Amino acid sequence: MRGVAEEGKDMNTERIDLPKLDGHGCFACGTANPIGLNLRFYREGDRICSEVTLNKNYEGWDGMAHGGIISTLLDEVMSWTIIYIRKVFFVTRKMEVKYIKPVFIGTPLTVRGELRGERRERIICAQAKILDGQGQTLSRATGEFVELPPERLSAVSDSMKKEMVELFRKVRG
Repeated sequence: MRGVAEEGKDMNTERIDLPKLDGHGCFACGTANPIGLNLRFYREGDRICSEVTLNKNYEGWDGMAHGGIISTLLDEVMSWTIIYIRKVFFVTRKMEVKYIKPVFIGTPLTVRGELRGERRERIICAQAKILDGQGQTLSRATGEFVELPPERLSAVSDSMKKEMVELFRKVRG
């Protein structure tokens, strides 16, 4: 029999820490951004997750995380879900966020993303949620992402494209 510890989390699913790019300045996942979130990711079944505790630097209203930071967390986990599962280059096309309960500063959070079944031509759909330590959903989002061939990424350096292709190779399977 399979046990469920919290909303949508299968206790029999192994946690696999995932590789990421080091030394980049991305606000959400970059290791070279001193004010960034420096998110790390792991895989649980078909989901990509990250754990984070936001500090006062990310505050909006007194004691609560800024809505833009919440949106960033959701967008980033959906993006890395696509990176790890689809292994393609893409950009965010649109995202809809629902703020359900306050996200308090200093609260350990789990951000969880997964692909949605819908896919049209180059459009990839994903969804994400932010959960507190009791497994309660605090916020959720759905997103559409447009797959791009590497040659369409003119603003991205060749070295970054090569690093991403190497990351795709590392997470095959």
